[in-house]
Amino acid sequence: MKNLRIVFMGTPDFAVATLKTLVENNYHVVGVITAPDKPAGRGQKLSESAVKQYATLQNLTILQPTNLKNEAFLQELKSLNANLQIVVAFRMLPEAVWKMPEYGTFNLHASLLPNYRGAAPINWAIINGETKTGVSTFFIDDKIDTGDMILQEEIQIDSEENAGSLHDKLMEIGSQLVLKTVVLIEKGQPKTVPQKDPANIKTAYKLDRDNCKIDWNGSLDTIYNHIRGLSPYPAAWCTLINGTDELDVKIYKAEKEISHHSKSIGSIVSTKNELKVAVENGYIIIKEIKLPGKRTMDIKSLLNGYKFEEDAKML
Repeated sequence: MKNLRIVFMGTPDFAVATLKTLVENNYHVVGVITAPDKPAGRGQKLSESAVKQYATLQNLTILQPTNLKNEAFLQELKSLNANLQIVVAFRMLPEAVWKMPEYGTFNLHASLLPNYRGAAPINWAIINGETKTGVSTFFIDDKIDTGDMILQEEIQIDSEENAGSLHDKLMEIGSQLVLKTVVLIEKGQPKTVPQKDPANIKTAYKLDRDNCKIDWNGSLDTIYNHIRGLSPYPAAWCTLINGTDELDVKIYKAEKEISHHSKSIGSIVSTKNELKVAVENGYIIIKEIKLPGKRTMDIKSLLNGYKFEEDAKML
């Protein structure tokens, strides 16, 4: 059995579950690398990453470099004398960092690689209507998410799943997959498999304003998947035209209704209790929405205080 000295690298909540699993299984975490504190909120007070908050409670050594190639940081990292590095939801590492430990640096990625390499694998799996996804561990190399695979675990995606609920499932499954990977490394070099790219490989592009916008000309399923794949963050959005109002709104929850109708695409049908948008072959029934400057609300709360004109529409 190898005597492991682990440096853990991660920033958001997704990474905390793995770090917590390592600590609770009595692995020797000699250092934690996480993002620098950032101003947040109205008061712009410095906010610590979720990983830093947990690492502080555990009295772990914390490094927060702004530049991973900085010589002072590299010397500090080397001084920790780690022989294994584990990366979960961090950033791309320079070769000087990932090549440093004796037993390598491995990453946990929230997809069934080689599909959905990139920044937002959980979101894109749902947006694209996948019925399964999973988590993968692999040794890091000089490209993004392309290294030799160690382990994978597959799960089903529920038809009503959103990105938030899938995130939480993969976070827990991923933490256990990392633990299994560490055990393999502890016992001796694990067997790895090179990634082979299929002809129709799918990519998890970084989310931005353009690809979060709802295209109401899409199919019923495409729009439905788009909304749940971006909920609760960063949220699908569109422009509401209602009388003199022209508002960018975010839609967090929706249902779909198959129906043959003669309504124009994007036109709104509202009652006292329901708001739906006409699309090809049916309607998107909006269940939760956020208007600019307002809180997220269920549709009944919106309809209690906001009236829709007959020619209201979503663009």
